[in-house]
Amino acid sequence: MDHAAVAYEPLLLVGSLLMLAGIIAGKVGTRFGVPALLLFLITGMIFGGAGLGIQYNDPGKTQFLGMIALTVILFFGGFETKLAEIRPVLGPGIMLSTLGVLLTTLCLGGFFYGMDQLGWAPVHLTFPIALLLAATMSSTDSASVFALLRSKNMHLKEGLRPILELESGSNDPMAYMLTIALIQYVTGGADGSWGSILLTFLLQFGVGGLMGFLLGKATVWILNKANIGNEALYPILLLCIVFFTFSATNILQGNGYLAVYIMGVLVGNKKIVHKKSIATFFDGLTWLLQIALFIILGLFVDSHNLLPIAGFALLAGVFMIIVARPLAVHLSLLFFPRISLRGRWFLSWVGLRGAVPIIFATYPMMSQVEGADTLFNIVFFITLLSLLIQGSTLPAVARLLGLDEEIKVEISRFGVKIPQHTGAKMVERTVTAEMLLPGRKLMEIDLKEEELVILVRRGENYMVPKGKLELSVGDILLIVFEQHTQGI
Repeated sequence: MDHAAVAYEPLLLVGSLLMLAGIIAGKVGTRFGVPALLLFLITGMIFGGAGLGIQYNDPGKTQFLGMIALTVILFFGGFETKLAEIRPVLGPGIMLSTLGVLLTTLCLGGFFYGMDQLGWAPVHLTFPIALLLAATMSSTDSASVFALLRSKNMHLKEGLRPILELESGSNDPMAYMLTIALIQYVTGGADGSWGSILLTFLLQFGVGGLMGFLLGKATVWILNKANIGNEALYPILLLCIVFFTFSATNILQGNGYLAVYIMGVLVGNKKIVHKKSIATFFDGLTWLLQIALFIILGLFVDSHNLLPIAGFALLAGVFMIIVARPLAVHLSLLFFPRISLRGRWFLSWVGLRGAVPIIFATYPMMSQVEGADTLFNIVFFITLLSLLIQGSTLPAVARLLGLDEEIKVEISRFGVKIPQHTGAKMVERTVTAEMLLPGRKLMEIDLKEEELVILVRRGENYMVPKGKLELSVGDILLIVFEQHTQGI
């Protein structure tokens, strides 16, 4: 018997039980309006050292898993982002993901420093450390926002959903850069000089953006020319390219998270082979990594250590939700009057924190920043608070502000319905003699590449549209296509 294999069996058993417990808790919780991701965190805490006794306290492994998960989550978030939808909101989205993150850091950091000066902080917070603590929590969490918007099936007026998805998908790089720059400053040395920090910012943005663009374009070409044969290998090929993009960008001193997000947008908005299979693969993988990551983060924290900082973290969390986030949103959107006051308040409320702030809070621990363990516990507590308060109330706040859009459904003579929010367009086209000139078979008629015939009607009869089906003049074709199919 292989003793090495036996040693890992208990680990596999516990891991599978943890995942099952998390999925069941998430399923039950969503019925009561509780975000599934919050319950994954709580599941980890219940099984952790302060609960059922599973000991896990490795910040390095946690950070590595977080890096893997965040890379895939950001790529898939970009992949599912429709360029035609985000083009009109690029201005407000980019302002929120850059200036908004900076303003949140300054405002929340000022609050932390003020609390320290009043003697209410559980650990000494110099102004740079207060800013560092704020920077780890300065971005909305893409995993939380994407998961909640899709699980709640929310349809928002004023184009708010594309703004939220663009912001949450693109603001993690800014928060990451602020966190790294402030760690450099706090730990001192040559890397802490203002010149070094400015160079870091320029390299992160410049190299990250360029690598994402170039490798995104190259990836589309590779996928379409690979001719692997086996459809199941295409998602794996793309996953390898995603990790290559992230790691190569980081090695070149760029921001890998920014690169994979841009790459995702480019690949997702181009025609690529086996796109449906790729999307299904990454959707499942994203959920797997999200569940694993949130459970691991729950295991990592010792809930006993949350009690001493609970009062401070509660005040800070309420300040972030009610003051810091709304102030950052309103100031960032000053030059975008198209977004109504109601829309701005809703964007302020969707400042969800999740796995990303907790992952970023491990960086000070790895860099031996003084009081880093306490900083981590504060971030964890505020994340729980954000998911509980903001995550549970999103649909209610949307309805309260009158921003919950009624779904319009397009109905054809075939009785088929397509919800408007899907972005798909449905048309009926009557077969003419001219259409049959190239040939009478369905596969021989001239259709646009993005068009798909899903049903054929002949009188009162309906036929499955196989390629060799012979058509007649007067047949009605039910055709669907993506309404905003555009190249980049």
